Amino acid sequence: MEAYPTDLFHFEDEKPNFEEMGHTNAERYWYARDFMRWLGYENYNSFRAVINRAIAACTALNISVIDNFIQIEREIDGQKRPDFKLKRFACYLTAMNGDPKKPQVAKAQIYFVCIAETFRHYIEESENIERFLIREEMSDREKSLAGVAKKHGVSHYPLFQNAGYLGMYNMNLSKLKEYKGIPDLKRSLLDFMGKEELASNLFRITQTEAKIKKDKLHGQEKLEVTAETVGRQVRKAMSEISGNRPEDLPIADDIKQVAKELKQTHKKLKKIDKS
Repeated sequence: MEAYPTDLFHFEDEKPNFEEMGHTNAERYWYARDFMRWLGYENYNSFRAVINRAIAACTALNISVIDNFIQIEREIDGQKRPDFKLKRFACYLTAMNGDPKKPQVAKAQIYFVCIAETFRHYIEESENIERFLIREEMSDREKSLAGVAKKHGVSHYPLFQNAGYLGMYNMNLSKLKEYKGIPDLKRSLLDFMGKEELASNLFRITQTEAKIKKDKLHGQEKLEVTAETVGRQVRKAMSEISGNRPEDLPIADDIKQVAKELKQTHKKLKKIDKS
């Protein structure tokens, strides 16, 4: 470990460094409740939300959760309390899903990127993990919307889907891909959206589904009109809040490449503990 700057091991000067905080029993691990305090969190229940996001990222990458996040009970101050044994990759994902406004979290993110040697800058690393999670949620919500649309009389889903894009972007999906310069027009546009654009589209499809259900709408034409109307409302909100037109938001790295690099990070962090 001498190859890495030692000042990055300390998230707070008065606390032991990250490596000193770890334990070894066949494999290297860190207790979540100890790691929580290192990252500047005081309440375990709120920290569990951070761990849950990290677990979701691990699941989406098809990397074993039970190998990296080991649920345990241990005695603390004379009481049995739930905890986790976090492997190094679990610590990495947890730090990357933490609140970067906390100085300890920001320094931890820099540390993990430094030892993983995967991305150019820790903000990109953190944003790509969040983007990956939103993309996974988009897939689930699209399936849900498709099921609702079918139940409510949509027989040609691509036309219904295109209506939503038309409302949000003022152009149909095929033209939008060309406008944005997507390298492979057969791929989903969602795979090249940045976090802001993905989140906006997630809001669009969840609200489209909600309106269809609330107003009990039926028929291909009515649902296409609804999808386009909701899309236009999201476009208007983006313009008023951020001044951004969604079609002008830049494309991001291919999400498949992001997933590949995250898996490479998993392998690199495992190698550190093996050595």
